[in-house]
Amino acid sequence: MSIDIKNKFKAHLKQNAMIIALVSIVILFQITTNGILLKPLNVTNLILQNSYILVLAIGMLLAILSGGNIDLSVGSVAAFVGAISATLSVTFGLPTIPTIIISLFVGALVGVWQGYWIAYVRIPSFIATLAGMLVFRGLTMVILKGRTLAPYPLSYQKIASGFIPDIIGDGSGLHLTTIVIGILCSILYIFFMIKKRRSKKMFNFDVPSNFSFIISTGAMVVIINLFTVWLALYKGIPNVLLLLATLVLIYSYITNKTIIGRHIYAFGGNEKAARLSGVKTNRVLFGIYVNMAILAALAGIIFSGRLNAATPKAGNLFELDAIAACYIGGASATGGIGTIIGAIIGGLIMGVLNNGMSIMGVSIDWQQAIKGMVLLSAVAFDVYSKKRTK
Repeated sequence: MSIDIKNKFKAHLKQNAMIIALVSIVILFQITTNGILLKPLNVTNLILQNSYILVLAIGMLLAILSGGNIDLSVGSVAAFVGAISATLSVTFGLPTIPTIIISLFVGALVGVWQGYWIAYVRIPSFIATLAGMLVFRGLTMVILKGRTLAPYPLSYQKIASGFIPDIIGDGSGLHLTTIVIGILCSILYIFFMIKKRRSKKMFNFDVPSNFSFIISTGAMVVIINLFTVWLALYKGIPNVLLLLATLVLIYSYITNKTIIGRHIYAFGGNEKAARLSGVKTNRVLFGIYVNMAILAALAGIIFSGRLNAATPKAGNLFELDAIAACYIGGASATGGIGTIIGAIIGGLIMGVLNNGMSIMGVSIDWQQAIKGMVLLSAVAFDVYSKKRTK
């Protein structure tokens, strides 16, 4: 094997390390759980159980990109917004759509509050959001008065636990609408990959050989259709999965294709250099925390809808799972490096670990210890990789 091929192989391996890790963990638990992990019902449960963490991971990644900042308040904000939505919907009987709009607006106000202290007063994000964690957890208890508010209207619950209707099939067997959506997604994926390849050729960038391109694209098409078939065997595509897919597409576009995304990466790479280059760093940092709080509010809506209740203890340790998802997914502890897809993969790794160990009957104590070691290993790998490249 030539040196050039070896280098390309190593680069490709490093680029897809987290995907390989996810697949390996899935195979491991599929074997150790005697095939339970990948049953259609359990795959759907994995999506529903981890949807709010994945939403938080998207927002947390932007914070981490801006120089390794984090938001410790997201779990408390999710609980606080859940308490607000329950008060509006359960206590006052407000319809679902106005309840969601007001809840998201409350989340934005929380972001404005925290973003001001972090971006303009320059209180370290760790301290400001730690204070926010205490404040909003306390306000949640004040609003709920130590009680659980339930149940939500069915329309509210469907946001987190509903499924798209089968408008093609008769509802008696395979969810045909989901199958069709999988085929359409495959066609769109092939179209965009061909377009991306032609664009690279036009600007004389290196592209994989035709054989490699066909194999990699074909493999992804197979994965997309297998996934949708697997969902179709149960109840089809969950509503929250469509919401999550929309968020991933929007935020991937923002981080990769827009000026805002470039400013966030520049901020995380070197704030002083970014400011001298004309980036309004205070405004960027402020926007990041407003966005984080809105996504925390959305996560609170999803979690309360899935639980069908607002409780004082909701959102406990959500922030740690979101932070871990980003770092496991390849985000740098010093900022400026990371992707939305990487954060999603990191969140899925955490979700599969939780689900697989629960099926195996591993105690919660050992689950926490193992997740901690996985997080430490991911950050250590990042530090080691940086030392190798110096």
